[in-house]
Amino acid sequence: MAFLTFDKKRNPRQANISLVVLLILMIIFPFVASMFGNSWVRIMDMALLYIMLALGLNVVVGFAGLLDLGYIAFYAIGAYTAGLLASPQFADVLQSFVNTYPAVGNFLVMVCGPQIVQTGIHLSLWIIVPLSAMVAALFGALLGAPTLKLRGDYLAIVTLGFGEIIRIFMNNLNAPVNITNGPQGINLIDPIRVFGVSLAGEPGSGSIVKFLGFSMPSVNAYYFLFLLLCIGVIFFSIRLQDSRLGRAWVAIREDEIAAKAMGINTRNVKLLAFAMGASFGGVAGAMFASFQGFVSPESFSLTESIAVLAMVVLGGIGHIPGVVLGGVILAALPEVLRHVVEPVQMSLFGKVWIDAEVLRQLLYGLAMVIIMLNRPAGLWPSPKHEDRPEADHPHGDAAVGVVKA
Repeated sequence: MAFLTFDKKRNPRQANISLVVLLILMIIFPFVASMFGNSWVRIMDMALLYIMLALGLNVVVGFAGLLDLGYIAFYAIGAYTAGLLASPQFADVLQSFVNTYPAVGNFLVMVCGPQIVQTGIHLSLWIIVPLSAMVAALFGALLGAPTLKLRGDYLAIVTLGFGEIIRIFMNNLNAPVNITNGPQGINLIDPIRVFGVSLAGEPGSGSIVKFLGFSMPSVNAYYFLFLLLCIGVIFFSIRLQDSRLGRAWVAIREDEIAAKAMGINTRNVKLLAFAMGASFGGVAGAMFASFQGFVSPESFSLTESIAVLAMVVLGGIGHIPGVVLGGVILAALPEVLRHVVEPVQMSLFGKVWIDAEVLRQLLYGLAMVIIMLNRPAGLWPSPKHEDRPEADHPHGDAAVGVVKA
């Protein structure tokens, strides 16, 4: 990755040039990709959501060294929070309470008012997003609290169980009170609105968004929103990595006993890692729910957790540019293969020998194996000087007030 350098400490000028070039390419991409169909832009929309997830997991796995196999649970929590607060589903919840627990239901109806009883809650997404982040962070702290003394395989098993518990709850929380609508999921979730303009397009517009005299497909509008959010998450991750808290996470990752001996409150620092990482997942989940307009438990399986972890590991654990690269490749590669596999077989053999879905999974797995065999540290591993916190003074400076032995 020598052609792109984002190390502002050693090569600030080249890092700034790389950032400008990359930003220009990202802005141009949807307009070029739209010439070949909106599906390519939609693939990149989902890739940007996965990048947010991977950056959140990188806080837990990359910075703090805590193996989390249930991270997709926070994605689900954010998505279902948006589903309940931006759709007619809350009206069904109230009606279910009235039918099952009349006293509680009638009290809730009185508190909520007739409008919510009829149409549900339709909060602005800009209220829902911070709420989703806070709810996910709360559950992240709840997950972290009982696992503070666990490490390695034991921590992985507990977090895996937590992820499955959340998915099963979402799948079965439709009785006796229907909160999540069970396997059927929540639909009719409100699209994102920016300055009153729906990014899904107004009814009858053919999913075309019109803003300040400009028109663009809905997937392009979502792309730019997700791109802005990703830039914000990347900026926040960089600030975290360079902060005192980030250095504490690295110290715990390298040697928890030594970190505790140096006065780091390992309990609180670990809880903060779980909570902050989970908050990124909550934001991504809220965006996913509004983008899709529908959420169901099938979107939050263990396979998704493993996929997000693979993005962090294959990209480069603890290295933010590497995690972004891993997120783009592993989120986009299966969908690109889906579009390419059959046409390539037709052009080479004149017919389809292997079903696209089967060959897609085979090539996807093969690509992951080849990457790990050739790049065990990841496609874009962290530079050596980022592995541990650097001293406050350059190595070449002589220490002041130290007498040689």
